[in-house]
Amino acid sequence: LSVPTTLTTMGVSEGFWHHEYWLPPGATWEDLKESADTHYPQPQDLLLCIPGALLLTLVRYLFERAVALPLGRALGVRDKRRPKVQTNATLEGFYALLGRAPKKEDLISLAKQSDLPIKKVETWFRHRRAQDQPGLMKKFCEASWRFVFYFTSFFSGLALLYDKPWFWDHTKCWLQFPQQPLPPVLGWFYLLELSFYCSLVATLPFDVKRKDYKEQIIHHIATITLIFVSYCANMIRFGMIVMLVHDASDYILELAKMLHYLKWQRVCEAVFVAFAVVFISSRLVIFPLTVYYYFVTQLPLFPISCLINAFLAILQLLHIFWSCLISRMIFSIILREGKRQDARSDTEESDRSEAEDLAKNK
Repeated sequence: LSVPTTLTTMGVSEGFWHHEYWLPPGATWEDLKESADTHYPQPQDLLLCIPGALLLTLVRYLFERAVALPLGRALGVRDKRRPKVQTNATLEGFYALLGRAPKKEDLISLAKQSDLPIKKVETWFRHRRAQDQPGLMKKFCEASWRFVFYFTSFFSGLALLYDKPWFWDHTKCWLQFPQQPLPPVLGWFYLLELSFYCSLVATLPFDVKRKDYKEQIIHHIATITLIFVSYCANMIRFGMIVMLVHDASDYILELAKMLHYLKWQRVCEAVFVAFAVVFISSRLVIFPLTVYYYFVTQLPLFPISCLINAFLAILQLLHIFWSCLISRMIFSIILREGKRQDARSDTEESDRSEAEDLAKNK
């Protein structure tokens, strides 16, 4: 019984990796055969992203505890004291099982069951929701970790690509494609990026939740898919440029967040404006008009290129979505004179000024 099963599995695997799906017309996997002096991407290498993601999660935990937390305290980051709710089994049961914000009819029923005025039940739920919200220190530590990673990622990627002719002339990304040997350092950089985004997905349930939580999930899935597929299809040059363009603004945003949590509002606003300029120019100008344009015009259509096209389009829609939120924030900074209300806030209720976070992500 095991032999047919094995043959079926092998058949599915061979069908999945058929060269006509992954490579342009006329190319086969034989063209990417390794030798002693020439290395090409191997899909099994990407399995290292699993221990890589676990390692990055551990490094993040240690960084936040040993570096970000003491730094935040030294700079004056303080969590606001929130009132603790009295223990009430009836209200707690509803909160845990049925919802954090009961409707009017539910409030009336809960008030009768717990023998409390409706106003006190409303106050209990408001304070209870506030207890579950992350404090400023958690937000500061999270932003600090991402700032360090994005800053390191962007400038190390820039150093790796600065002397590459295909970085400056994107038409050269596709010369002799797919027979483009993979420099080991670029392979490791790819693996680092994949591990990082896998770690972000793994920690999403525990990180600060924002209004664009669903968009973040879509973004992370699209990014992981693009990294995986482009590596297997040996589109390393193109993938490196895409990652660098996307990393260009992220560390600036995380710095603006840190300044926001420190309540250095004037400096924060100046940094946020710089972020907005870099974000919009890199993702609404450079990415679609150069990087994506040469991908579409220089590469023939085949199944994987069509898949990449689809996910790049998803990313571009997210860029437009976030650019709208960023524009609203800039409008608020310029025209509302200090009434800083961010369209992409944390879900904070007890303190709206703290909850209003800076617009984003990738």
